[in-house]
Amino acid sequence: MPAKARRNQKPIPFMKLSGSGNDFILIDNRHRIVDPGQAGELARKVCTHRMSVGGDGLILIERSRRADFRWRLFNADGSEAEFSGNGARCAARFAYLKKIAPQRMRFETLAGLIQAEMVPGGSGRSAKAGRDVTAVKVRFPDPAGLRLYMRVSVNGVEREAHFLDTGVPHCVYLVDDPDTVDVEGIGRPTRYHELFQPAGTNVNFIQVLDPHRIRIRTYERGVEDETLACGTGAIASALIASRVAKVESPVTLIPQSGLELTVYFGTHGDRFTDVYLQGDARAVYEGRMLPDAWA
Repeated sequence: MPAKARRNQKPIPFMKLSGSGNDFILIDNRHRIVDPGQAGELARKVCTHRMSVGGDGLILIERSRRADFRWRLFNADGSEAEFSGNGARCAARFAYLKKIAPQRMRFETLAGLIQAEMVPGGSGRSAKAGRDVTAVKVRFPDPAGLRLYMRVSVNGVEREAHFLDTGVPHCVYLVDDPDTVDVEGIGRPTRYHELFQPAGTNVNFIQVLDPHRIRIRTYERGVEDETLACGTGAIASALIASRVAKVESPVTLIPQSGLELTVYFGTHGDRFTDVYLQGDARAVYEGRMLPDAWA
């Protein structure tokens, strides 16, 4: 519950942004209009579709002594997340539009310091419409924890899977056709599988179309459902596919939204380096949340 709203029931200014189909509620919280201790509860309420603003997550922009700003990211279930690729692009665009940060910026996250820059007219394209919009390119911390060719037993069926932490944990299944996959039916038990405890994992289903293109669907931890896109999942999928399916940088990933994401990366020995994600960050609307939004 917002600190001031609990006392005065004042509206909260916000902006809604969408990154490749992941939608986020952004609040400039540099003056602590939201009580940090109640942010998770607020996220759970205002992210509820049809009853409030609705979204995949809530992002608070706060002051930082080390960078242009600090963010706090909360999933729709109220849990705080370490990172989100699509959320990072939305946060960067919001900060730029609100003159909190310049065109090239750095910001603090639980996954470390993140670099981002605006790329006007350089978005990942819409696979459906082919239109360009303002894009954001984000540099990721070097991924860790690569595990290949794991055997994961779900619903009585043993499947081959791969794992990589790209700021948040991701399991990746290679499939023949993502459109025929039961994303929730396989994704949910995989998310809670003992191999990925205690943090759990996000779950991606990918089809390699050629050395530079991948189709992807994602079950997201915290949302606890399939989302239209996942930036950290796109990176995990591209990097894993480079090891097991001869994919090469740059890689274009086509999520359920049809709004393409591009992953750039290098390698140094067994490590991935210089990992970037580029894609759209759409400023959809802004307004004020009234107290009924979190009642």
